[in-house]
Amino acid sequence: MSMLTAKATAALRGAVEEAIKKAQAAGELPQAPAPDFTLEVPGDRAHGDWACNAAMAGTRAFKTAPRKIAEAIKKNIDLTDTYFESCEIAGPGFLNFTYAPRFYGEVLQDIHHLGPGYGRSQMGGGQRVLVEFVSANPTGPMHIGNARGGVLGDALSSALETAGYEVEREFYVNDAGNQVNKFACSLEARYLQLYKGEENVPFPEDGYQGEDIKEHAKNFAEKYGDQYVEAPEEERRKALVDYALPKNIQGLHDDLLRYRVEYDNWFRESTLHENGAVGRVIELLKEKGATYEKEGALWFKGEEYGSEDFVLVRSNGVPTYVVPDIAYHYDKLVTRGFDLAIDVLGADHHGYVPRLKGALTALGVDASRLQIVLMQMVRLVRDGEIVKASKRSGKAITLVTLLEEVPVDAARFLFNSYEPNTRIDFDLDLAVQEDSQNPVYYVQYAHARVCSILKNLAADGITPRECTLEELALLTAPEEVELIRQLSAYTAEVEGAARAMDPARITRYVTALSTLFHKFYNACRVKGADPALTAARLYLCTAFKQVLENGLSLFKVTAPESM
Repeated sequence: MSMLTAKATAALRGAVEEAIKKAQAAGELPQAPAPDFTLEVPGDRAHGDWACNAAMAGTRAFKTAPRKIAEAIKKNIDLTDTYFESCEIAGPGFLNFTYAPRFYGEVLQDIHHLGPGYGRSQMGGGQRVLVEFVSANPTGPMHIGNARGGVLGDALSSALETAGYEVEREFYVNDAGNQVNKFACSLEARYLQLYKGEENVPFPEDGYQGEDIKEHAKNFAEKYGDQYVEAPEEERRKALVDYALPKNIQGLHDDLLRYRVEYDNWFRESTLHENGAVGRVIELLKEKGATYEKEGALWFKGEEYGSEDFVLVRSNGVPTYVVPDIAYHYDKLVTRGFDLAIDVLGADHHGYVPRLKGALTALGVDASRLQIVLMQMVRLVRDGEIVKASKRSGKAITLVTLLEEVPVDAARFLFNSYEPNTRIDFDLDLAVQEDSQNPVYYVQYAHARVCSILKNLAADGITPRECTLEELALLTAPEEVELIRQLSAYTAEVEGAARAMDPARITRYVTALSTLFHKFYNACRVKGADPALTAARLYLCTAFKQVLENGLSLFKVTAPESM
């Protein structure tokens, strides 16, 4: 929560505690240790701004009905030095408190004072967090799931940063292992077919069939000619991979940049093999007594660590795919010493998570330091029908072809409109609509509308200025109060998004904020007969504009001044 909200609730807590002491001193409540109680925002704000359960929590200690406890607290509470003006009893004994106008005025002053910094907090305490996301296979183009993972990981990183964590974004490049071997075999076949004919060079059954493989082979041949046709197989495959893989990785980098995703680190799996980290983690697991041999293979004692037993090293001496992953996460949490590692993965990885956590536990690492965000699949919809291929090419829609059809703002906003564990039906028609049915258009229009108000008033010689708390106390219309109340909740929403690892909370927040602004605009004329009220409403407009910009910038969506 914001410093102002924290200050308000701390004062309220103190007032409730003092009221209990006064009631005890007056003999209205029995002498007993005061109960622990909570303060929370009620689901329906018509019940007040904060609800307190002190009366319910004190039933056992005071051996008194909650309603009677609530009445004693209300009778003795002094709200003079708090940000609250009233206390009401609801239901069996809930205490509901309503903010005084002073609070709303200070919220607006706080926003103007902090500007782009409004919403930042120290909840994370500077803990170092590594967020790994997308990590798409570099042997081919990125798919629609990567489009969702890209904005989810990027927006989550921003929420964590805003909430006071020290964050690094990382892409894990799978440039070793079975997938790269398959990539090499596919490239080799396409290269040799150019010289020996397709009928004479069989293509691997499980090879990569894409046009990009043919393109790489053709360009490689243009550069090197037939010099690798008769070369040893290992040398030929290495040359092809060394040529094509960097181009694919650069392509991933460029496509993600176009999607406004930038990484601090591109971590290559191959480094774990080259520096011996994969071998070391196997030896460490052996030393910890967490392995056993069966039929010539080395197994992990998964059942002892909350997963299932699984093979670490095959009988041919080759480690399984999970071993580099264990070494990679050991590198994150031990070698590089991050306090927390967050992986954004597809829901199909759910069975893999217990294995990874079990291995980390066996290695002496607190597995709770690895947090996994599993996201559900994405389906594309056009004209109410599921779409699997691009209209133009007839091929599967990739991140690149999606961004040729859908603006980046719309893609980032709409993908970030759902909790990670919710399946998305991404409506391609809705994403390009220019009306209030399109959520991103609706929110951006609210920003353009406030810019229009400021521009029109400036043309009349009326510009924003500082306002006193007395002037801001003139903002009493329900639409004004609701809008300010929503503005005051921004910091708490960012913290909630970071805590729940659900940045979609910010998308929902800015949508609700925009709705309240549109209501304010329709109900309250900014320029009126009273100069003080005009100034206060203009001050509210500029505070709204600032918070909306802060929220949109958190997931890198633009805030246009006109539409």
